[in-house]
Amino acid sequence: MSDLTMPVASFSPLYEQIKAMILASLQASEWLPGDAIPSEMELAARYAVSQGTVRKAIDELAAQNLLVRRQGKGTFVATHQEDDWQYRFLRLAPDSGEKFHLISQFLTCVKTKASPYVANLLKLKAGDSVIHIDRVQSFAGKPIVFEEIWLSGGRFKGLDLDALTAWHGPVYALYESQYFTHMVRAEEKIKAIAANQVLAKHLNLEVGAPLLSVERVAYTYGNKPVEIRHARYDTSDQHYENKLN
Repeated sequence: MSDLTMPVASFSPLYEQIKAMILASLQASEWLPGDAIPSEMELAARYAVSQGTVRKAIDELAAQNLLVRRQGKGTFVATHQEDDWQYRFLRLAPDSGEKFHLISQFLTCVKTKASPYVANLLKLKAGDSVIHIDRVQSFAGKPIVFEEIWLSGGRFKGLDLDALTAWHGPVYALYESQYFTHMVRAEEKIKAIAANQVLAKHLNLEVGAPLLSVERVAYTYGNKPVEIRHARYDTSDQHYENKLN
């Protein structure tokens, strides 16, 4: 057999291996959202590598918003309970430039069976148990977002309308604290639509008013999809903002 036909071994750089080990600890809940992780020196001793290797691994995890560096304090697991992270996945912003603070009103929270479409996105089987939530979010006293949310019934056992209504922080922070589920990334599909009667009613608009439809699938560690969120935005006084690097 010639060299050209020999299988080629694939090796990842050492810092990538350390990154994978740290990520495995995050996935195993060794360090929970908001917790400080061990120092670079401690991790270097733990993995028998240099601090520089650990630092590069942490830099990459911080760039992916999985870890947060705090000057003089250390490195922490990212959490949606912090003010700066509450709207991490929300790209809606007021035209006025005001600080955004949305007020939620949960309308329904029911157990149902996953449709083939929902099951496919959440990597479930059609007919598996899911939780379906409807909510309206308002800004400055005006409803501007209507959302439908689907969650795996197995992962979010016991979640009901009373629990959602009693929770006063971001929903993703509820997922973290009560269900040990941390959202680490999301994918979105966006299109322009016209308000039907249901949307017009919830958002106090005329039927046919223009809306922005945003369907999001959010993932936790291990690239596991755990939430579908279909939002319709009234962008008459808001805009969708995304920064591209």
